[in-house]
Amino acid sequence: MAHNGGHSLELAAAPELDDDGHAPRTGNLWTCFAHIITGVIGCGVLALSWSVSQLGWVGGPVALVCFAFVTYISAYLLSHCYRSPDLEKRQRNYTYMDAVRTHLGEKRTWLCGLLQYLNLYGTAVAYTITTATCLGAIKRANCYHEEGRDAPCSAHDEHLYMLLFGAAQLVLSFIPNFHNMAWLSVVAAIMSFTYASIGLGLGLAKTIENGTIKGSIAGVPMSTPAQKVWRVAQAIGDIAFAYPYTLVVLEIQDTLKSTPPESETMQKGNVIAVLATTFFYLGVACFGYAAFGNAAPGNLLTGFGFYEPYWLIDFANACIVLHLLGGYQMFSQQIFTFADRSLAAMFPNSAFVNKFYDVRVPGLPSVGYKLNLQRLCFRTAYVASTTGLALLFPYFNEVLGVLGAIIFWPLVIYLPVEMYCVQRGITPWTRGWVALQAFSAVCFVVGTFAFVGSVEGVIRKRLG
Repeated sequence: MAHNGGHSLELAAAPELDDDGHAPRTGNLWTCFAHIITGVIGCGVLALSWSVSQLGWVGGPVALVCFAFVTYISAYLLSHCYRSPDLEKRQRNYTYMDAVRTHLGEKRTWLCGLLQYLNLYGTAVAYTITTATCLGAIKRANCYHEEGRDAPCSAHDEHLYMLLFGAAQLVLSFIPNFHNMAWLSVVAAIMSFTYASIGLGLGLAKTIENGTIKGSIAGVPMSTPAQKVWRVAQAIGDIAFAYPYTLVVLEIQDTLKSTPPESETMQKGNVIAVLATTFFYLGVACFGYAAFGNAAPGNLLTGFGFYEPYWLIDFANACIVLHLLGGYQMFSQQIFTFADRSLAAMFPNSAFVNKFYDVRVPGLPSVGYKLNLQRLCFRTAYVASTTGLALLFPYFNEVLGVLGAIIFWPLVIYLPVEMYCVQRGITPWTRGWVALQAFSAVCFVVGTFAFVGSVEGVIRKRLG
């Protein structure tokens, strides 16, 4: 329909809105795939060769494939919960929490919200740790290049880098709508793909250079069976951190157009994305393990398995830092928005919470900034606390393991299974119900095992 004619055509074309009165959604299978890849491939990928080295040549790849399967099932169950059970109204659930509220009621929505925000907060801490490690790695790579591999190049500046990252995040936290900038997601996707591909390429090149595939069936030997069990648990936690994108399934589905039905497009997108991610993860993890064997570093690009080409390692680490600068905001702004809304609802008459002050930037009279005291205090305290925790527990693999394990069962398995049962009207003790509950029970055991092992790792390192 031509829109450049008179107003009559404009008026005729105006009612083209979606069934919920929003502007028409335009997403298709490929935008869906791109969004999922952006959501999945993050800094968790760099810990995978370490995870495979703990589990060995049989357990490692099997664990990766099992988590891929679980992620697919979880996303499949959730994609059916985008439209709620009432077929007359066909109400949409825009976010994960909306779906929980519609299907399971307020109580479990609280549980969901608590865990979701805890996960976002924990990810901000993990990103602070990872950034410091990457900046330290760039410094050390240059030092080894100039002074030789036996030079005493240590990274004692990591605490300083964490403080610098915190300072940068504090500034970014006050840029209005920073996380809504469309280019941020694009940059994050390109960066994460770049550094993960460099990790894959370096692992492959190193394996070819060695002329042999390192590693063993049982993985890294430990001095006692108990230590081996804890290590396996941490490795499983790290894999659990790297995979699931359950928290963003419904947000992604909400960008898709309604013909064909969103759930059909989403399921195709899930299949393609999980296959692509698994292929990629198996490549990074297995080539990393083949290259270094039992000496596989905790973080593939900062653990100094690779010394040359040093500029490529610098570039990969710079990509990680850029990705995490934006990623921290993409996660944290959700908490900021929640805090702003909750506090405004609780204290509607408070000037501290609701009043905005015009601040002029010195030297630039035309540039004004609307300052709100509650935001200033809350966001400063938030960034300070994530930086403080990172300084206190700077353990990349263990912290990722805790984060992966803590949300794995409740958010990735339990709530999607329960919602799907409500949505589909599955009655207890039927065959489908028993199968879903058994799936949930097995995942509960795995998640608990990984959580206990990862917490043990953090405590041991802290007291170590």
